[in-house]
Amino acid sequence: MFIDSHCHLTMLDLTPYAGDLSAAIAAAKTAGVTRMMSISVELDDYLALSKIAAEFPEVGYSIGVHPCEQPEMMQRASVEKLVELAQPDCVWAIGETGLDYYHSDEFIVEQQACFVRHIHASQQVNKPLVVHTRSAKHDTIDILKAEQAQHGILHCFTEDWATAKSALDLGFYISFSGIISFKNAQDLRDVAKQVPLDRLLIETDSPYLAPVPYRGKSNEPKYVPYVAQTLANVYQKPIEEIARITTENFLKITNLI
Repeated sequence: MFIDSHCHLTMLDLTPYAGDLSAAIAAAKTAGVTRMMSISVELDDYLALSKIAAEFPEVGYSIGVHPCEQPEMMQRASVEKLVELAQPDCVWAIGETGLDYYHSDEFIVEQQACFVRHIHASQQVNKPLVVHTRSAKHDTIDILKAEQAQHGILHCFTEDWATAKSALDLGFYISFSGIISFKNAQDLRDVAKQVPLDRLLIETDSPYLAPVPYRGKSNEPKYVPYVAQTLANVYQKPIEEIARITTENFLKITNLI
């Protein structure tokens, strides 16, 4: 029914499940979450994520290096290495990549170069690019345009409509996290209302950014229906319709249909 398009299964707080990831995945399934894409932030994350995907067919993962990682890690992410690691069918995307000048403004040149390499790898393997952007919206869009990126997701979207429109014009999908449910996020809900339904995705970005009514607590995939409910309110649609639409969108962007 629901797909969590962006979570970090290797980072979840499994204390409520006595350290058992399978119990957290079972809880998500009970909540109606039928698939989860677990996102890499370091190149070697594939070692753990491939084992999870092998055990749980509802889980896929991405290959990539987060822009807040150290330059040494970014440099390891050559186009050739990304393409090599992205070959298995359970790899659904490339990333997360992008630009973050808020947390890591001392490595801007390295971030930009790494971002370009991820774009090229995504183009070679025909798998979507998962883009993180913070305090770097103009450079993010400029690089996507310059490299002719057309197949991807702006995840955990928090920017303005102009940024969303630019990404949509390139062919990208827009994914909203629990932030959309926060009381002070009315501007973001106003942006979301303008996003075409056929380009809409939902995510938790767990263990971060738990939606209301769990804000401030550790997040997990079972909470993605709360993101869907907020968007159902924004679009004035039944939650079942938002679930269906975002599921179809995810399956389309990841070539799973």
